[in-house]
Amino acid sequence: MAKIKPFKAVRPTRAIVGLVAARPYQSYTVNERDSRMDYNPYSFLHIVNPGYKYDQVITGEERYKLVRNRYLEFKEDGIFIQDEKPSFYVYKIVNRHGQEFNGIIAATSAEDYEKDVIKKHEDTLAKREQTFKTYLQTVGFNAEPVLLTYPDNNVISLIIKATQKNHAEFEFTMTYRDTHYLWKIDNEDDIVVIQEEFDKMETIYIADGHHRSASSYLLYKDEKAKNINHQGSEAYNFFMSYLIPESDLVIHEFNRLIKDLNGLSKEEFLIRLDHLYRIENRGIVPYNPSKPHHFSMYLDGEFYSLYLRKTNYDFDTSLDTLDAYLLYKTILQPILGINDLRDDNRIEYVNGRHEMITIKSSVDSGEFKVGFGMCSATIKQIKHIADEGLKMPPKSTYILPKLRSGITIYEF
Repeated sequence: MAKIKPFKAVRPTRAIVGLVAARPYQSYTVNERDSRMDYNPYSFLHIVNPGYKYDQVITGEERYKLVRNRYLEFKEDGIFIQDEKPSFYVYKIVNRHGQEFNGIIAATSAEDYEKDVIKKHEDTLAKREQTFKTYLQTVGFNAEPVLLTYPDNNVISLIIKATQKNHAEFEFTMTYRDTHYLWKIDNEDDIVVIQEEFDKMETIYIADGHHRSASSYLLYKDEKAKNINHQGSEAYNFFMSYLIPESDLVIHEFNRLIKDLNGLSKEEFLIRLDHLYRIENRGIVPYNPSKPHHFSMYLDGEFYSLYLRKTNYDFDTSLDTLDAYLLYKTILQPILGINDLRDDNRIEYVNGRHEMITIKSSVDSGEFKVGFGMCSATIKQIKHIADEGLKMPPKSTYILPKLRSGITIYEF
């Protein structure tokens, strides 16, 4: 049964929230990052990149301590203010394409993560988990929620819609032209009803943020072991999440670019493909696959469609039906020799919001030899894989919404 609780968020003031909010640090180019920090003293980037103040690259625990210092300075300067009452936060995003996302920011349970009430579908790297756990222990806050999804629920939906009829605490538009809204729910009756509805749910699912949730779980285990008076209600027992209904998720694929043909000629490569796929040359007209187990391929100036010969492939588990895994098991690993999808520098990923023309341009430039496009996974597939305790290959899904840091902060 999913346990969520309200919390006293630390938030920017209404007047500057749009200046504070930032995308994840790694998503900026160096020039973008420097430009924002040069001209925007309120950006959350100043907190997560504390060495900018001294024109130094600072790493490790020294950086984490300075992140903590910058955060405290933002609070001391009144840029961040903490709410007086524990609340849930209704959060709405409308992006430039008109897609709308509505959900609730809340504190979710690390114990639920441990007991698989919060289910995972992606592998995590132990080193990254430990690194981020150390970061969390030093800075003492979550600044970007983990994205969780739950089965559509009419009771919760009605409370969200009723709350959105009130004046929003925040309403601001980012340079990406997505507009963000935030409302507080601090009414005790609504809080109880929301908690009761989540308590009825056997499982909820991580959509995005597997490493952040895993690191928060490791933090919980450490702090619990150190606290001889552990009660289970301490702030470290929870981590901040944005919970949205399954119907609000938008799932795109990640397409693949490969730098070489593993020593094969074009003709040899096509013959190897022919054992498992029916191949059709589509010429110079971009081709997008229209259904699962069909792939598009761009090679040597031409597009191809690849149709799986199902008599030569067994669908034994839900993972076998996932196109990202299918491509890996039938082409990337056995033919192109790519075994480690995380660390092999011969493969790169392009999220499916980009057209196949992006694949074409990358191959035509000479940097890559071949590109593959596929259909996106479905929430049903993701849930089945998680329910079976299986893990998807890295970069199997590009899920919207993408969240910003610094809008609500959870302290522990």
